[in-house]
Amino acid sequence: MSGSMRIPSVLWAHRTTYKNSTGETPFSLVYGREAVIPGELMVPTKCIHSFNESSNDEGLRANLDMLEDHREIAAIREAANKQKISKYYDKRFKPMSFRIGDYVWGNNEASRAENTGKLGPNWEGPYEVIGISAMQSYILARINGERVRRTWHATNLKRYYI
Repeated sequence: MSGSMRIPSVLWAHRTTYKNSTGETPFSLVYGREAVIPGELMVPTKCIHSFNESSNDEGLRANLDMLEDHREIAAIREAANKQKISKYYDKRFKPMSFRIGDYVWGNNEASRAENTGKLGPNWEGPYEVIGISAMQSYILARINGERVRRTWHATNLKRYYI
């Protein structure tokens, strides 16, 4: 086997591992059958002993005929899995909302005001909410009354308790 024909073992492991979201391996969704791993070629197994080329060709054709059905079933499973994950997330998600006059901290990473490094503060402020813009965006001002140039989304703010 030439160097260009070898598949790195990490890719092989990824392509032949069953995925929870689809219930299939990526290899089987592409080729319509399960891969024979190199270890099975070296160690005699039932699959290798019972190999018959003529029946294998018929089986491959049958698998290719069923390939679209397998892909549709995998797509349905993946959609159900995404819905399940979304339901789990939505159950624990608590949207943040602030009123005019509330004090908040701003996420330092979101503002990128200054690179404080690894040990720097994660939050900056406090700021006062002076206006509410569309889609959970807030207009802020510093404590001294100076207005902040841009609006901040609620996901980058947290309540400041005095």
